[in-house]
Amino acid sequence: MANESSFDVVSKVDRQEVDNALNQAAKEISQRYDFKNVGASIAWSGETIVMAANSAERVLAILDVFETKLIRRGISLKSLDTGEKEPQPSGKEYRLAATIVEGLSSENAKKIGKLIRDEGLKGVKSQITGDELRVSAKSRDDLQAVIALLKAADLDVALQFVNYR
Repeated sequence: MANESSFDVVSKVDRQEVDNALNQAAKEISQRYDFKNVGASIAWSGETIVMAANSAERVLAILDVFETKLIRRGISLKSLDTGEKEPQPSGKEYRLAATIVEGLSSENAKKIGKLIRDEGLKGVKSQITGDELRVSAKSRDDLQAVIALLKAADLDVALQFVNYR
């Protein structure tokens, strides 16, 4: 075990970067001509991000601005959960709530483990620990192949690879 290499597969989001993207989006919304006098806003409400405006189309435009800011800051849109992406009427305005998804769920971790096993690389082991997945092998080349496989796979969760040793 002493000469075995490993890395962890995690799904984490830098909250400060999300906050910066939200502040940039709020600033752009306050300055843009098409958002003047429509009550357009985006803000934190506890752990959720609430977007509000006087029409459903404007709320979706606010979401588009926010997604653009997230992409520029290097945050995957897979970590933003907006539900069914339908703004809900609330009084005289429409609202859309979004949450930031972090951590690998046990189903996703099992799916990733199965994907690694199905690839058939010899000596590669995966182990679920909490909300991350540890992948270990004797050869670093096998670990590089696993990383390439996971990057190419179309999973519904944003993945990062940490603690590579």
